[in-house]
Amino acid sequence: MTYGLATVAIGGAPQAVLVRGDRFVPLAHWGERRELPALLADWEAVSAKLREWSEDEPALASGGAFTNADVQAPYRPGQVFCTGANYKKHVVGLILGDPSMRTAEHENLSPEELKSRVEAMMDQRAKALPFVFLKLPSCVVGPRDEVVLPRNVEKPDWELELGVVIGKRAHHVSAAEAMDYVAGFAVVNDVTAREHIFRRDGSAIGADWLSGKCFPTFLPFGPMVVPKEQVGDPYELKLTLKVNGKTYQDESTSDMMASIERQIEYLSDRVVLEPGDLICTGSPYGNGSAFGVFLKPGDVMEGTITGLGTQHNRCVAEAG
Repeated sequence: MTYGLATVAIGGAPQAVLVRGDRFVPLAHWGERRELPALLADWEAVSAKLREWSEDEPALASGGAFTNADVQAPYRPGQVFCTGANYKKHVVGLILGDPSMRTAEHENLSPEELKSRVEAMMDQRAKALPFVFLKLPSCVVGPRDEVVLPRNVEKPDWELELGVVIGKRAHHVSAAEAMDYVAGFAVVNDVTAREHIFRRDGSAIGADWLSGKCFPTFLPFGPMVVPKEQVGDPYELKLTLKVNGKTYQDESTSDMMASIERQIEYLSDRVVLEPGDLICTGSPYGNGSAFGVFLKPGDVMEGTITGLGTQHNRCVAEAG
């Protein structure tokens, strides 16, 4: 049975726990008292212990109910990288559905011409280097925390994605060896302020990723980090995002254009990846922009990825 690592507040104090099924056991039960960042920094030794502990049937049988636990974000990453426009159908849906996502080259085109232009652009992009932007670690919240909708955002949108957790320092790593540097996978939701991506005030020199992506609470993370050995084929995972019970995203990671390996190769050729760094690998079709539907206070997002657990995040208006 699949197991993972999570952070649960017990008696008000966050503790690293092992999760299997709907039961969790604090790692302190086996004498391990470090939090997840330290465990990821020692991943090779830790992962071997996790396999052993995951088979401790008496401990798991008496463990706590994960459904009722105070589950927090697994940890706050040191660096968060987001691979943009990595699902063809996603980008086509965004640009066709939301005029604020269009640039000058998309103006004065019929719907048919616009669709053809965007599809051709994505076919070319699939052959190019991955496109990556940064998201602030301060955006991270837990898988059951509230997402605050800022008062200066009109089009808050969801983007369910497969998160890749780095487990070993990586610099100039080839695609062929990239998976050796991955500790595991997790559910992430790259919440986006749609209308802030492309400025209309004449000051823009490109996409404004700070304004579009980096509001507080705009990155629900978790509920757990599942070791890569437990996931199987990361390109055969189903991503499902519901808002108030209605399914919007229902796609597969098989549609990813730039593979995880290519993303790690690209990133590690430019920066040093450290244990615990998080890569958000892109979102498939089904964002609110494709339907003209955006998040509002009271909405509840439910995001699930095969074998990685489920997020439940209620949206609330920014105070004041």
